[in-house]
This record gives sequence, C-alpha cells and structure tokens, in this order.
Amino acid sequence: MGIVSREQALAAAREAGLDLVEVAPNDNPPVCRILDFGKFKYMQKKKQQKSHAAQMKVKEIRVRPGTGEADLNVKINRAREFLTKGDKVLISVMFRGREAAHMEEGEKVLNHILERLMDLGKLEGTISRQPKRIVCTVLPNAKSAS
Repeated sequence: MGIVSREQALAAAREAGLDLVEVAPNDNPPVCRILDFGKFKYMQKKKQQKSHAAQMKVKEIRVRPGTGEADLNVKINRAREFLTKGDKVLISVMFRGREAAHMEEGEKVLNHILERLMDLGKLEGTISRQPKRIVCTVLPNAKSAS
C-alpha cells in the first residue's frame, strides 16, 4: 500500500472489515498492517509456543568412580526424571588425582548408568574421554518425553 496517513489507513481497514495493527512501532515511519487482530495474536502465541517447545535443556549428572551405590541410584533416578521431562542429560564421570590412572573403573560406572537409562533415552554421539573425566550425552526418546 505504501506510505499513507493514519486516517487513510484506518479508513482502508474499516472498509475491509479488519483491524489496523502496528507491527513495527520503532521504525520511521511506523509500520502497520491491515489484518484480523484476533488471528494475529493467535498466530503470535502459536509461534512462541513452538519456539519454547523446540528448546531442550541440558542437565548434568556428575559422579566419581567411588560414588556409592545408594548415591548412584539417587543420581540415576534424577536423570530418569530429566529424560521424562524431555531434557538432555550430560553424564560426567570425574576423576581426581590418581583415580585418572584407573579409567576403566569410571567406564564401568558410566556403563552401569547408561544401562539403567537406555529405556528412556539413547546415547547422542560417542563417549568422550578427556584427561580428568569421561562424558556422554543421553537424548530422551520421543515417547518418553511426554
């Protein structure tokens, strides 16, 4: 339509039976559209919901090779909660001092955790071995994230 006065725009909106909605108030001149305001608000809400649904949080669970079985169960149950909510879970097995010389102990702990979580998620990528820690990420299954 181009640049028109406010009165002309309002008249055109009334003639079409629609609303005049200011979509970019900070521009010079301000940008307005002639549309159904109810539909506009509905579409904005849908767009916002879609963007929020796409965001996935990453929750971290940290353990050490010497973490006790009861504490490990608490952390595994927490990870299961995160997966059912639809969040990614980053599992880190941390090593301190001489523990790093026995990486296989950390791998056993990590494999134990993964076995208990595989019904709710799947491993993303591979297991990453770093000098002082072993890390992996578990993605929630589509059916478990409800």
